[in-house]
Amino acid sequence: MSSPKIVLYTNHLCPWAHRAHIALKEIGLEYEEVIIDLNTPREPWYLEINPRGLVPTITYNGTIVTESGIVAQFLADAHQTHLLPPSTSTENALYRARVSFLVDAFISKVLPSFFAGIRAADETERDAAAEQLVAAVAKEVEPLLADTEGKGPFFGGSEKLTLAEVQTGSFLIRILSFAKPEHGLASAKLSTLLERTPRFKRWAEATAAHESVRFIYDEKLVADKMRAKFAPAVKV
Repeated sequence: MSSPKIVLYTNHLCPWAHRAHIALKEIGLEYEEVIIDLNTPREPWYLEINPRGLVPTITYNGTIVTESGIVAQFLADAHQTHLLPPSTSTENALYRARVSFLVDAFISKVLPSFFAGIRAADETERDAAAEQLVAAVAKEVEPLLADTEGKGPFFGGSEKLTLAEVQTGSFLIRILSFAKPEHGLASAKLSTLLERTPRFKRWAEATAAHESVRFIYDEKLVADKMRAKFAPAVKV
């Protein structure tokens, strides 16, 4: 298969766009990058590409693909790697379903508490959001990582990234880094609270440390921009 012509419309501060970067890096695909300013109204030329005005968008040999989860899934399907097996057997189809379920559980049940912590008006609210986040992890995600015990740190005990980490990594790295005292965007108690969920903690730390997840992530810049955005709520 010849190398595809890929243009990625993105913004490095956006965790949703970050998903596309992780997929492209891990698969090893070359691409042209176009940065979209998310602080200004989208220009007409970009709205012609993506009428929603969101990032990421890719053009793949001239075909437009939008929405971060769909972009990542498409890239993993179009280029067979360790990220995801083909759905050519019932076993593989079940594995893919398990990946999708974990990602859905994380996004729908855990992330709301993470964003609540960022928007918290004071330390008490941030601590409460951290407690809720860890409770959601314990109930919804920790049981789904049982296969990692005694094996690799990634989904299913893999030694390499899977699509599960592609879809969650940009948020996992923010959860861990925003809890650092110098950023003040999440409860300082979060790191200790995560000791209650050792599988998740190991998974999150391994994912956040991976080169494909880290390579576009400027921790201080992202944290500073988030603090500025939520300045009325966040007090450091």
